[in-house]
Amino acid sequence: MLVHSSCKLSQRVPGWGFRDARGGRCWAHRHRSHERSGSGPLDQGSQSLTFSVGQFQSLRPALWRQPLTPAQLQCIRELSGRRLQRMPVQYVLGEWDFQGLSLKMAPPVFIPRPETEELVEWVLEEVAPGPCVAEAQGGPLILEVGCGSGAISLSLLSRLPQSRAVAVDKGAAAVCLTRENAQRLRLQDRIHIVPLDVTSEGSWAHLLPWGPLDLIVSNPPYVFRQDMEQLAPEIRSYEDPAALDGGEKGMDIIERILALAPRLLKDSGSIFLEVDPRHPELVGGWLQSRPDLSLQLVAVRRDFCGRPRFLHVRRSGAPDGCPVDVQPGPPPARAPG
Repeated sequence: MLVHSSCKLSQRVPGWGFRDARGGRCWAHRHRSHERSGSGPLDQGSQSLTFSVGQFQSLRPALWRQPLTPAQLQCIRELSGRRLQRMPVQYVLGEWDFQGLSLKMAPPVFIPRPETEELVEWVLEEVAPGPCVAEAQGGPLILEVGCGSGAISLSLLSRLPQSRAVAVDKGAAAVCLTRENAQRLRLQDRIHIVPLDVTSEGSWAHLLPWGPLDLIVSNPPYVFRQDMEQLAPEIRSYEDPAALDGGEKGMDIIERILALAPRLLKDSGSIFLEVDPRHPELVGGWLQSRPDLSLQLVAVRRDFCGRPRFLHVRRSGAPDGCPVDVQPGPPPARAPG
């Protein structure tokens, strides 16, 4: 069932945590600004309460004085008990909003963050007027590397009605969850979900049958290994470390994606990545050391905190020059609740 939501609960959830350990100050500032404005989302207690009575988005005033049933009280106790054990609220509730879609969540599959919604919005801004849509048969063919819950590929499919996607992940739980979310959103006929480790030798060959790609989009593991211990307990204890740990400099999977891209992309095809703010310089230097790949970093986009968070890399045909530093666009449009 396709479910839309206009409520972005993630901004008030303690223990959400950035994937790079140094982003907490910005996140806390965003949290406080919502409280000052009085327009912030529901707090966690309200989330548990409204979830247990079947009114997840809001409690109608008529229900405020209505006694809870024994079953509802038991549900609240169970949800609160899990949260007291530092389980992320997304796992506690078993679902979460991303780009207006309600996705099932289950440990240890990586929980999509609000920054990744910005990545999706940037892809949509770049793709909609781009030549790849006009030239592609019915729409762009998109590869998501490290699909997790399928948040990126499924949200792009929902916003680009003629598009198709291939989603890969090495984790069996992630592959199953993406498949379940695709069925839940009735998008299963437009997505191929493939269990695949892109670090394995010859992994690119498994993707060739679907034809040259227009886009590769990924929120890969990018945490510097030295930063892993600084992540919040909710992250360290429940989420798959393989979805977080990017190696010594957070570049292991990023480099692998870039190395595979020329074999898979069409000419002038694009790669969009979410990265650590320290990565744009590292990626730019790495690409300069690999001219054989014919890839160019053409733009860097900042997240809502002003940190360089997203990269646009293009295969050949791109004009020479320095990458453009792109400021965040307007907030994502939300479907009516």
